[in-house]
Amino acid sequence: MIGENKFYLTKKGLEKIKKEYEELRKTKLAKIRGEAPSILHSEDLNPEYLSFREDMTFLERRIVELENILKNTELIVAPSDKNIVKIGATVTLEEKDGEVNEFMVVGTLEANPGQGKISIDSPVGRALIDQKIGSEIILNSPVRVEYKIKKIKYHLS
Repeated sequence: MIGENKFYLTKKGLEKIKKEYEELRKTKLAKIRGEAPSILHSEDLNPEYLSFREDMTFLERRIVELENILKNTELIVAPSDKNIVKIGATVTLEEKDGEVNEFMVVGTLEANPGQGKISIDSPVGRALIDQKIGSEIILNSPVRVEYKIKKIKYHLS
């Protein structure tokens, strides 16, 4: 995940990342200020020290990862043409059998299919981008699914 990628986030997603970053920085400072266990416990390495180092390593890695995300974030905003699916759109789709689904197309960090948020990099997300109301989408993985776009809306405040 660490690299020079762009991370597309909604305002809410960005706030969540910032909050986690600040909480981890505070936790790291508290651990540093607290009394670190001694390295040796008799002639063996102290298990408390090993646990402390493991926690610090995890915190440091996650902080670096979050810094990279924050440095490379592009905030999702509604496009000028709201009749075309772009990242941030909530799209109502109808399958051939009449079943209706609604998905919000988001960046990979916010994707959560259980909440109806699909990644722009998923097969459905990629197929929806730049489509309009009435467009038909056909996906063949692993079974054939046909969707018709019924509605596109943006509510990204």
